[in-house]
Amino acid sequence: MTALSARIASGVVAIAAKDWNACAGEGNPFVGHDFLAALETSGSVGGRSGWQALPIVIDDDDGTPAAIAPAYAKSHSQGEYVFDRAWADAWERAGGRYYPKLQLCAPFSPVPGPRLLLRDPTLAPALIAAVEAVTDQSGLSSAHATFIAPDEVAAFEAAGWLIRQGTQFHWRNAGYASFDDFLAALASRKRKAIRKERAAAVEGLTIRHLSGAEITPAHWDAFWVFYQDTGSRKWGQPYLTRGFFDTIGATMGDRILLILAERDGVPIAGALNLIGEDTLYGRYWGATEEVPFLHFELCYYQAIDAAIARGLQTVEAGAQGEHKLARGYAPVATYSAHYIPDAGFRRAIADFLEREREAVAADRDYLGELTPFRRGGASPSD
Repeated sequence: MTALSARIASGVVAIAAKDWNACAGEGNPFVGHDFLAALETSGSVGGRSGWQALPIVIDDDDGTPAAIAPAYAKSHSQGEYVFDRAWADAWERAGGRYYPKLQLCAPFSPVPGPRLLLRDPTLAPALIAAVEAVTDQSGLSSAHATFIAPDEVAAFEAAGWLIRQGTQFHWRNAGYASFDDFLAALASRKRKAIRKERAAAVEGLTIRHLSGAEITPAHWDAFWVFYQDTGSRKWGQPYLTRGFFDTIGATMGDRILLILAERDGVPIAGALNLIGEDTLYGRYWGATEEVPFLHFELCYYQAIDAAIARGLQTVEAGAQGEHKLARGYAPVATYSAHYIPDAGFRRAIADFLEREREAVAADRDYLGELTPFRRGGASPSD
């Protein structure tokens, strides 16, 4: 390969799907071309959203992308789930301008995965350097790679980026043959509580798992109502447009699992999941009826059922949520990487992160002791 140079594409849609996916791989749907392009074509990013897609690309000698960073210019910090508003406030009080900044991520998706999409793995340092160059040459305050894959941490650290830790709660499949097999690994009191929750949640309801062509426009209409309700309560306004769901249904339907709860044939609640190579990713949920424990049933227990049936190793049910502990989801570390060009600002952020990292690790250790699994391997008595 000749001397490397990088370019900024005008969007994910400006790169051929086969070229993008040759770099991204097939394991994580959130960095695949179908998902990211749907955000653009549906208007969920771009326009006045505060998200401008600017993928940073290194081509090989014949002009084919060999490395891509899914980068976005951001004019705010919404939809990221790694909170830096205090950093923005501090920098602006000091007379700086924090926005726009550069974000490497899957928008609106607190899902760990690759942020250095590499057909040629040796290009990781060059791609990070290209991101830094774009940040510096554009006069941006910073660049942030959020929810990076754990195996990317070393590459960012080697480049001098600051590493931040967080915590999510993931379910791991220990070779379970059924949900009851999973329950057998829990303490008796926890098993009883989950069975009681599940029975109460589904009383009078029908639960349906839909994928691919089984998902009709009417199902998306119903889910859109659920999503809008949840979005308006959590974020003020939903991030995604109605067209986004139609688009992913058409382009990646076989990687979608829509779980609906119906009363007398009418959907009253739903949870949307994406299917990865070895992981089920829970993303959005909503309901038009308040049914006790239905959120836990659709988002956590039905997801476990689906993962076991599909032979998947992990369920990732989104950001935060210590209530997931009692449902068999254990705390795991998540990572982000941050490039701060200004030396003084970098020192302040580094000091903050060192203190925060100790607190986050201690909290994660404490939470790890609260999982519902049996101690000592005793056989269940019920």
